[in-house]
Amino acid sequence: MLLAVDIGNTNIHLGLWHDKSWRLSWRARTVADKMPDEYAVLLRNFLASADVGYKAISGVVIGSVVPPLTSAWKELVTRYLQREPLIVTSNVELGVRIDLDQPEQAGADRLVNAAAVVALYGGGPAIVIDFGTATTFDIISADGAYAGGAITAGIGVAHDALVSRAARLHKVDLLPPPNPIGRNTIHAMQSGIFWGYVGLIEGLVARLKAAMHEDDVRVIATGGLAPLFSAHTTVIDQIAPELTLDGLRVIYELNVRA
Repeated sequence: MLLAVDIGNTNIHLGLWHDKSWRLSWRARTVADKMPDEYAVLLRNFLASADVGYKAISGVVIGSVVPPLTSAWKELVTRYLQREPLIVTSNVELGVRIDLDQPEQAGADRLVNAAAVVALYGGGPAIVIDFGTATTFDIISADGAYAGGAITAGIGVAHDALVSRAARLHKVDLLPPPNPIGRNTIHAMQSGIFWGYVGLIEGLVARLKAAMHEDDVRVIATGGLAPLFSAHTTVIDQIAPELTLDGLRVIYELNVRA
């Protein structure tokens, strides 16, 4: 069994791969100052829910954008699972060429998504939108290279920033209001935040496609809010809920074979 660990700024996504499918997938809140032993309790409960013990895990792959937790999870895996985890960086075999000025600066999540698209979705030309703490737009060229993209604040971060800086505004549900013209403060905020974000998605996708100079660019979305936005825009062609876990698995298998 393969344990895949996707460590993001907001959530940690755990996946257990067995018999050619994800047997179990969990999300937990990211707490950057948690100790390895504390996360070991989370991992034990995760595995127990699938009736699996530590010894059943044959390999571990970690993709992380939170450096303190990269070290914590590596220590956890080494101590409790007695395995040496594969940590995804630009220096491991990815199955995708990195066409960037400074490859070492690319986040593991972006590399993993690119690897998944090339291995499992026929490669490019494609744009991957990953909705998380940050929303990333990543370009896979027609010849299968990861060619950069764009990074912006996630809708939750934008929402929190507005509420924290405006004394009379309070948190609202991140949903479209009944009408784009808000006739009360809640609906006005929902319109500006939600439809404004849809406009950001559509505008960036249009500009990225124009800059790619490619025909038939496929747009693949992943992350917890992907279905919500996909229902309210036509620029998203496909939703891939487990894209990042799939990319971690692909990279692990490439490096194990190597």
